[in-house]
This record gives sequence, structure tokens and C-alpha cells, in this order.
Amino acid sequence: MYKNILIPVALDHDDAARASLEVARALAAEGARLTVIHVIEETPSYVAAYIPEETLRHNREEARRHVAALAEGVGAAHEVVSGHAARTIVRYAEDHGADCIVLASHKPGLEDYFLGSTAAHVVRHARCSVHVMR
Repeated sequence: MYKNILIPVALDHDDAARASLEVARALAAEGARLTVIHVIEETPSYVAAYIPEETLRHNREEARRHVAALAEGVGAAHEVVSGHAARTIVRYAEDHGADCIVLASHKPGLEDYFLGSTAAHVVRHARCSVHVMR
């Protein structure tokens, strides 16, 4: 059983997020720390110039509320961070001593063969156990 589990969630896939939380709870040792994170991709400056600052703040706050609601259901800590999703998840896990990452993955499509998926990058680069759900 794991003592410090990181659960990255994509807010556009609520069912997968809830399933990840259930699996993390099943894998957790008694007294384990669970952390739910959502990574917001950086908005390119050439796009951000056309989006009102208030809209960006509002979207980030909405993400925070949604992640907090997910985490509250299982007594987990939560955080919304910015960056490239896969690299940020791996770095966050290392920086916070996670011994397992539980994340959902979609069925790969053609674009994944050219760009790679978040889950594939995390599996290849994480130094801890990774449980991928499909």
C-alpha cells in the first residue's frame, strides 16, 4: 500500500477523475496522504493578449473550486498548478515525495502517436509507481 498518492485530474473528464480517486483510496495505506492536482496549461502570450485578465482569473478559480470539491469527497489535499501537464505531474510527484501516481488515460488516437499522451510521458519519466486507468 502507498503512503503518498498523487492523483492528477482533467476537469473535462469527471467520470475518470472520480474513478481515479476510488482507485487511489483502494491503494492507500491507512493514514496515507492523497493529493488531487489539476494542471492548467500555460496560455501562449499571443493568445493571452486577447483574453481579459478577469476571464483567466475566473477560469483558474473555477478549476480550484472543482478540484476542491473532488478532493473533499475523499479527504484529499488539492492544488491547481500551471505548466505542461506531463512534466508538471512528474516534477510535482518528485518534489512532494509521492510514492504512487494514479491517473486516467484515454484510448490513444492517431494524434497521440505524433504528440504522445500525458499518461505515456508520466509512465516513462516518473520515479515512483504509476497506476494508469483506462
